[in-house]
Amino acid sequence: MKMLVSVLQIVSSIFLILVVLSQSRGGGLGEAFGDSGGFYANKRGAEKVLAIATIVFAIVFLVSSFADTLVR
Repeated sequence: MKMLVSVLQIVSSIFLILVVLSQSRGGGLGEAFGDSGGFYANKRGAEKVLAIATIVFAIVFLVSSFADTLVR
């Protein structure tokens, strides 16, 4: 059980790092490819998927961290 929680924590942390680094710091993914869009534009397409993936991987990492402390 300890090994499974550790592997889950490592995999979720790697994916969380990759998802966060793939997001643009400025105005979003659209500006990275030349589309200015507007200041109050909604997240669409890949930007929305990356935002949801960030939340999911952060929750998985948080839960696996708590589970790691309980398993010890």
